[in-house]
Amino acid sequence: MKLQKIILAATATILTVGAGFAFAQFKKPEDAIKYRQSAFTVMANSFGKIGAVVKGEAPFNKDEVAKNAAVVAIISTLPWQAFGPGTEGGNALPGVWSDNAKFKAASEKMQLAVVDLNKAAQSGDLENIKKAFGAAGASCKACHDDFKKK
Repeated sequence: MKLQKIILAATATILTVGAGFAFAQFKKPEDAIKYRQSAFTVMANSFGKIGAVVKGEAPFNKDEVAKNAAVVAIISTLPWQAFGPGTEGGNALPGVWSDNAKFKAASEKMQLAVVDLNKAAQSGDLENIKKAFGAAGASCKACHDDFKKK
């Protein structure tokens, strides 16, 4: 568990430092769209595995839930740099760019919610995981409602 926390902290630091430079790496808008969609796909996969446990559709294995929550927390930091100027399109609605302050606030709320989910998952307490999962899911839904094509 201690090693996992060290790896998570180191990865988060690397991703945070690299995030400021990532936008320059997108040569075409399609590259940014593909990047952010890929990040959301990976995040949704791990989030869905936790959801299956929370709904009672899969057995509770605290180590697996913790691993998936860590993936969600790390990946949640990635897609945002791919929403820069000139990257309109994909599944994103125009409000991402026209009301960027609201979009940024929603993305930050989601990232905080998944950090809480990760903390709950690391504790191994299923009731806390369920509560944190609900809050994280609500933050995802709110952003999708406002900024993602149906």
